[in-house]
Amino acid sequence: MKVRPVTLLGLAGLVWSAAGINILRIGLQARAAAAGWGDLALAVLVFAVFGAGIFRRLVRKHTARIAGYRERQFFFRFFDPPSFAVMAFMMTGGIALRAFRLAPERFIAVFYSGLGAVLLAAGLAFARRYGRALRAPAG
Repeated sequence: MKVRPVTLLGLAGLVWSAAGINILRIGLQARAAAAGWGDLALAVLVFAVFGAGIFRRLVRKHTARIAGYRERQFFFRFFDPPSFAVMAFMMTGGIALRAFRLAPERFIAVFYSGLGAVLLAAGLAFARRYGRALRAPAG
């Protein structure tokens, strides 16, 4: 199924927002193990490091790539193959981390809260770009 390039921005927003909400939910459910201000500060640090170091660039990179498309694209082209590989690696690692109890609940609470929030922020950034692209005059 092929979609307009602008639709890819909306799809990216939906996928990253859904991932962010799910990861944030897991982190908040584990929060009983991490209730102090120090843990909140660490979650904010995770958010800042991943936001500035990875996800801000990811949003810009994929927005620029999508903006270069002039024809309809397959709906899964909101990401390129390396980004799907990173997503699969992260999902597999996260599932293994929890399933095999490789990390304490406190780590899950802190890391997942920060990571989930930054994933949600990336999804909202894609959604914002989608909204702007819809409002832009056709050119």
